[in-house]
Amino acid sequence: MDKALAAAAEAAEVSLSRSRIGALLSADAVHGPNGVAALRDKAAAGVSYTIVLPPPVAADPEPEDIPLDILFEDAHLIVVNKPAGMVVHPAPGAESGTLVNALLHHCGDSLTGIAGARRPGIVHRIDKDTSGVLVCAKTEAAHTHLSGLFAAHTVHRRYLAILWGAPSRADPRLAGLEGVSFEDANIVRIETEIARHPSDRKRMAVTRKGGRRAVTRLRTIETFGAAERPFAALAECWLETGRTHQIRVHASYAGHALIGDPVYGRARAVSPNDATEAQRELLKHFPRQALHASELGFLHPDTKETLTFTAGLPHDVDTLLQGLRRNP
Repeated sequence: MDKALAAAAEAAEVSLSRSRIGALLSADAVHGPNGVAALRDKAAAGVSYTIVLPPPVAADPEPEDIPLDILFEDAHLIVVNKPAGMVVHPAPGAESGTLVNALLHHCGDSLTGIAGARRPGIVHRIDKDTSGVLVCAKTEAAHTHLSGLFAAHTVHRRYLAILWGAPSRADPRLAGLEGVSFEDANIVRIETEIARHPSDRKRMAVTRKGGRRAVTRLRTIETFGAAERPFAALAECWLETGRTHQIRVHASYAGHALIGDPVYGRARAVSPNDATEAQRELLKHFPRQALHASELGFLHPDTKETLTFTAGLPHDVDTLLQGLRRNP
């Protein structure tokens, strides 16, 4: 029944997922002839079914008046520049102060309901200590559309990262690493499987089997230090897939962890011959992973227009970058 109704809804361009219809069936909100609640058996050919959508209920998280850097908003979605330090969705240990709390306050009644709850539709996330562009749906139709784009890997996502060292195809260790290949324009392509770390459930790890396919591309934009042995580099990264901690895991796997990453990297010793004392202090004490979601592009769920949004570097990453550009 749920499969048939989901197919009929899609044909009618009504955004109701199969799981949502299944929940409505369980709630006796799908009616057959004479208004009788439909059962979960097979849909009868030639029979009309009515789906009664209940009014959206209040979301569990509380609205909070938290300032937002809004890049775009309409009746269907909202795009924000998330600051580092903000969790996207409430979770144990972070029940308040999240992006969802802020959106509930800002959007209010313009949220028409996602799966029956008046809440913003989170279709992708960026880590608490990663800054940058993030889109959220305001309607169920927009949520279904955007979720489909992310699942199909048709969303453009560009990040800026500051790495330890500089990835190079001239590095025999990197060139011989399983899953690493090189493309035109000095792009390094990394394809592996990623899964939970076997001994630390808070971490992710590259694995040979049992994980999910992950593809990251990165290109060095600028290097710092001696040309033959740069101690750091500014790189742009593109996600083909969107696994948890993907860029951080792949950068570490390649031997070029993100500066400031407390989980997948560690501070490296930099020679006084290569960097000033001020630069070495900046590198040693940068408080978070130097990663910023700088660009996001996708097809609008209603107008079908291709939208692209950018966010400049936040103050802390820009300060680090300007400090690294000062020649010793």
